[in-house]
Order: sequence, then structure tokens, then C-alpha cells
Amino acid sequence: QVQLVESGGGSVQAGGSLRLSCANSGRTFIDYAMGWFRQAPGKEREFVAAINRSGGSTYYADSVKGRFTISRDNAKNTVYLQMNSLKPEDTAVYYCAAGLLPGVSGAGYIHWGQGTQITVSS
Repeated sequence: QVQLVESGGGSVQAGGSLRLSCANSGRTFIDYAMGWFRQAPGKEREFVAAINRSGGSTYYADSVKGRFTISRDNAKNTVYLQMNSLKPEDTAVYYCAAGLLPGVSGAGYIHWGQGTQITVSS
């Protein structure tokens, strides 16, 4: 089975960096595309980044291109989100998700982590 657990969240000043990890306790991680989504207070959940099963293709929201990098290590059953040059607008709860395709819609993902809070201060 798939059980996703995020880690690495916290508070940082604008311009700083954080690295999120999402680990799967099961052994079927390699069978899924992975995505990162975020939800800020009062806003709907939005797409951040996604990566296909092999890790050879990545996708990013325009708002994070050039600043965030998604990667995965299938041997460790873990997906990462490196976040650089963080802005206050990046403040949100970040969720990792597993699905069949690295789509931009949350509806396409089957399994979700519980989320981790990212707070970026000015």
C-alpha cells in the first residue's frame, strides 16, 4: 500500500531555501507519478510541481519555475521539492500526492500526504 509522509516544513525568511521530502512506506512508489500541491489560507489547492515515474520528466507551475526543483529517488521511495528564493506568496500547506500521471489537477492523484506547513516571512 501507499502511505505518504511529508517532512522538512517550517519557517524561513524571504529569499531563503527549504527542502521538502515525501516518503512512501510502501514498495509501490516506483509505479506512481508524484506531484506537489499547496494550499494557502482562503485559497484553493493549487498545483506546484510534478514528476513522472522514472523521474525523466518534470512539470512546474509558472509561479515557481526557476525557483523550485522536484526530484525523486525511487530506490529510497522518496520525492523531494527543493525550494529556493522563497517568497511570502509561497506560504501554504504543501502536500505530496501519488497518481498515474503527473497532471496539474489534484483530481488525478490517488494518494495524498497529510501536508506540511511552509511559512515565508518578509
